[in-house]
Amino acid sequence: MRSGPGPRNSITDVAGVLVGHHQVLDPDATLGTGAATGCTVVRVPGGATASVDVRGGGPGTRETDLLDPANSVRQLNAVLLTGGSAYGLAAADGVMRWAEEHREGIPMDPTDPTRVVPIVPGAVIFDLPVGDWHIRPDADFGYRAAAAASTDFARGTAGAGVGAQAGALKGGIGSASVVLGEGPGAGVTVGAVVVANPVGSVVDPRTGLPWGAGTDGPDFFGLRVATPTEIAALAALPTKSTVLNTTIGVVATDAALDPAGCRRLAATAHDGLARAIRPVHSPLDGDTLFALSTGAIEVPPATLPAAFPTDLHLLDQLCTAAAVVVERAVVDAVLAATSVAGIPAYRDLVRPH
Repeated sequence: MRSGPGPRNSITDVAGVLVGHHQVLDPDATLGTGAATGCTVVRVPGGATASVDVRGGGPGTRETDLLDPANSVRQLNAVLLTGGSAYGLAAADGVMRWAEEHREGIPMDPTDPTRVVPIVPGAVIFDLPVGDWHIRPDADFGYRAAAAASTDFARGTAGAGVGAQAGALKGGIGSASVVLGEGPGAGVTVGAVVVANPVGSVVDPRTGLPWGAGTDGPDFFGLRVATPTEIAALAALPTKSTVLNTTIGVVATDAALDPAGCRRLAATAHDGLARAIRPVHSPLDGDTLFALSTGAIEVPPATLPAAFPTDLHLLDQLCTAAAVVVERAVVDAVLAATSVAGIPAYRDLVRPH
């Protein structure tokens, strides 16, 4: 299915995808005081075909209906992933402002290239109790994150992952990629960036390993089975202090897909969340995954019986890879996270090799 991760093992291994953060984090932030929030922008200069799949029972989203394959708009310019609950959706206004200044958006006047309408869907996590409730991302956050977008970006406690909590542990933002090594999609890249803030557990209580390490094995992530003392320390952690949660993210590929193909990619990518988080998609989560295609690689169709669309084999490969990179991105978020507001990080309790 795949030859291995791309050079950065990041969503930005998909050419044309950039990621930027902006956050505020007081060193002495505690539950209820001090700034501890941020946002992340996934930007695609020139636009990308996209769709979305919302599975959680309590989503906080913006312009997701626009991405229904039955609707008219075919591309987006950026995706906002943000803290701040519903308040944080205001950060998308800043992303739109940055995009408008750089003439990124749907052209509205062929005689005036400055007249554009940027398409910036978004989704939020609930992080308000981590730090000061009244400090949350606004339009300035979104503008700064869009301006900072590049191929290299921080993981763990950064951007929208600053205030994230994954079960009893510190959550964060993670990323991963794969390059398909065989079949009709050979050479195609699939990547994901995920903000892990679930109510469910991200660790197997029997081994102390992240659930998502099970598919690839702990050696892939440089881990070992936890000691009995470490397992006991994990088991002794209090339950998550908030009941509102959510894991959000973006999956991207350079293979050319239409909106319906992107919708299928987003739907299957949720399988990666189910492998790495238990339980997932609860009534208290707002789990939302966007999928986008930059269309840089036109893949020749496979030979299939006449009753089936000829691109199904490729789409099957992409969907399998999407679940893999989402699963790995959740593990990456948990392993890269550092403690904030007294919420312990996995690396504080279980040491690597």
